[in-house]
Amino acid sequence: MTTDVLSRPDAARRPARPQRDRHVTDFIALTEQVREAGLMKREIPWYIRRMVTLALGFGATAALFVVLGHSWWQLATAALFSFLLGQAGFLAHDAGHRQIFASAKRNEWTCRIIANLVVGLSYGWWMNKHGKHHANPNRIGKDDDIATGVVVFNPEDAGQRTGFAKWFAAHQGSFFIPLLTLVALDLHISAVRRVLDRNQIVPARRTEIALLAIRLVVFPLVVLAVLGPWLGLAFLGVHLATFGIYFGGAFAPNHKGMPLVPKDVKIDFMRRQTLMSRNISGGWWVDKGMGGLNYQIEHHLFPTMSSRNLKLVQPMVREYCAERDITYTETTLGQSYMIVMRYLNRVGLGQRDPFECPVTSQLRTR
Repeated sequence: MTTDVLSRPDAARRPARPQRDRHVTDFIALTEQVREAGLMKREIPWYIRRMVTLALGFGATAALFVVLGHSWWQLATAALFSFLLGQAGFLAHDAGHRQIFASAKRNEWTCRIIANLVVGLSYGWWMNKHGKHHANPNRIGKDDDIATGVVVFNPEDAGQRTGFAKWFAAHQGSFFIPLLTLVALDLHISAVRRVLDRNQIVPARRTEIALLAIRLVVFPLVVLAVLGPWLGLAFLGVHLATFGIYFGGAFAPNHKGMPLVPKDVKIDFMRRQTLMSRNISGGWWVDKGMGGLNYQIEHHLFPTMSSRNLKLVQPMVREYCAERDITYTETTLGQSYMIVMRYLNRVGLGQRDPFECPVTSQLRTR
């Protein structure tokens, strides 16, 4: 075919196809291959079974809570409750990506109810934040997940800190696990701020406020009424800490410690989603514990794909990346935490080079 094209008289006058267009064409071909394999089909029965199983789990935990009564064993119940909330959060995440139903409205309301009423985070706030992340993972100024706050992700921001803040930034990786205990509290506070801020657009605001009130006001009051003030506060404290560690620990390994992308650098979709993401290996227990988010590269490439099929599409994506010399990052859960902690410490010290975007590095050598 190549010989036939080159033999044509007008072949020399035709401009070569832009590199970016070839990337787009290649990815479209991969997408078609994935569709033909049936990996983009809805898995509604599987999701319904997940919902039923989760509901039974919450019911059993509630029964255990009642049976144990005023006992310090309730702290174990609090941890179990946190695990179930994490699983509910993964389910809400999938609904938010329209993975469950063909109807956008059904996905929207499934996510809204689970997120607000069960998990205690605002659907409107999460969709806005998570949508920006998927569009520009690890892009400075675009991805709120790497916005500077208590933790610094941009070395330039670390250099502007002084005093205790500067010392903390230089050691922030060492505080990685303790900081995860505050993730749930931060999610709840962000949710309340969002729905109460009249300057922010929140669809179904009154519904979100009502659902959040049940989760964040009525639930703690019930716990305190049943267990009393001291045991009740201990229950809520253990719950917040364990939920934060579980939920934050499931999301943090996916992008933290991967290259940062400068604001002005343009990267094609495939590389933008692959080079800034990290997969976590470890077998079925990691798949279950992380709700399929351990296949982060595949999820970013096919965000509406059922999390059940991410493992099945992985060999196709891995082969695609190998053929085009695109770095495909995968490591174990323990190794990913070590990478994140070292990354945070080095960023806090203002070191840039180890986390430079590989695409930017390639462009600078030309």
